[in-house]
Amino acid sequence: MSLETEAVIDRRRMRRRLAFWRTAAVLFVGLLLGALMFGSDNLSALGGARQIARVAIEGTITDDRDQIAMLKKIRDAKHVEALLVFVNSPGGTTTGGESLYLALRDVAEKKPVVAQFGTIAASAGYIVGLGTDHIVARGNTITGSVGVLAQWPEVSEMLGKLGVKFNEVKSGDLKAVPNPFEPTSEGARKVMQETIDDGFRWFLSLVQDRRGINPRDVDGLVQGRIYSGRQALSNKLIDEIGGEAEAVHWLETSRNVSKDLKVVDWKPDTDSAWGALTGGASRAAGTALVHALGGLVNLVALPANMGRLGLDGLVSVWQPAEN
Repeated sequence: MSLETEAVIDRRRMRRRLAFWRTAAVLFVGLLLGALMFGSDNLSALGGARQIARVAIEGTITDDRDQIAMLKKIRDAKHVEALLVFVNSPGGTTTGGESLYLALRDVAEKKPVVAQFGTIAASAGYIVGLGTDHIVARGNTITGSVGVLAQWPEVSEMLGKLGVKFNEVKSGDLKAVPNPFEPTSEGARKVMQETIDDGFRWFLSLVQDRRGINPRDVDGLVQGRIYSGRQALSNKLIDEIGGEAEAVHWLETSRNVSKDLKVVDWKPDTDSAWGALTGGASRAAGTALVHALGGLVNLVALPANMGRLGLDGLVSVWQPAEN
């Protein structure tokens, strides 16, 4: 075979390879754009099949705008007959619970909403349940923990031992208090208590209005105790013992939702394919950081609730006591 013939054959092979990779690149970009335009919830909406939307509220609850926007889509989606909210959360910020409560009541004006509690649905997690029309929980679900709290560390004594002094200039005695760099004054503690009491009264009013009970008639409720699902049922804090099947059955029998509808998971737009790619990388980096810091965390014996110091505002969260 001549050199000229071999060169021609090589050029043809190169063209075929280039054509293959160009086609693969176009297909990849097309799939990526499609995923961006039609996330999991948008794909279900595009199909138009009658369905029950399922939303998962898990982990720490915060004021999540993407989550609220998703609930508005569910409210306006004509092919969605009902909403099932799966709650598995120890709580979070009181504002986060409030925003979800209002969004769920907004959905409930157009279609029935039912809650299914998982392992735990306490504090702000229970507020989410109050936003639905019917609450189903497992017999051993941890729920309740009605209340509001604010926590902050104080490191003034440690700084004193280290010879570090914290200076500040502010417009008033109650500005930026409580302050971790100085002992809490009575005035600051009074302000925090008044704020906590106001949030607590709001929480109790939700329980009274939505559950039709006097919270002070339920043993331990105003003290912030937790209840098993069975205890919650006997105290009228939930409506039924069971799981998703019971929640769907209630929708079919009590709210005339069509039988045998498919239950379809909806997720915020940030959980679309692109969000999964970028968010997954961020979560992986965060996990690596946690592992890297694990030895340091164990060394200084930080309390478990230190992880919640990043939550701004009042907190409504259940925290088990540690021995």
